[in-house]
Amino acid sequence: MTTYISLVNWTELGVKNVRESPKRLDAAKKLLADMGGNFSAFYMTMGDFDMVAIYEAPDDAVAARFALQLGMQGTVRTRTLKAFPETAYREIIKSLG
Repeated sequence: MTTYISLVNWTELGVKNVRESPKRLDAAKKLLADMGGNFSAFYMTMGDFDMVAIYEAPDDAVAARFALQLGMQGTVRTRTLKAFPETAYREIIKSLG
């Protein structure tokens, strides 16, 4: 499976209903599991982003659908990064010659 890192911010609606955020997180975890993925870690953060989610999905299309379905709810905006583990990083750099 591929690892993704999502940098998440609450929208105005999301902050207004922040008390419901844990329930929305549980629903997001179930949604991703139903799509064949899983959360590796989740953090509430301070700074430019409100939350960081690290998760695995079977492929980029699943990750894209997951991010779009979260965004459609109107409570969060995401920026998703595809993550390469150290072994892949080393192989990519080594292939440069």
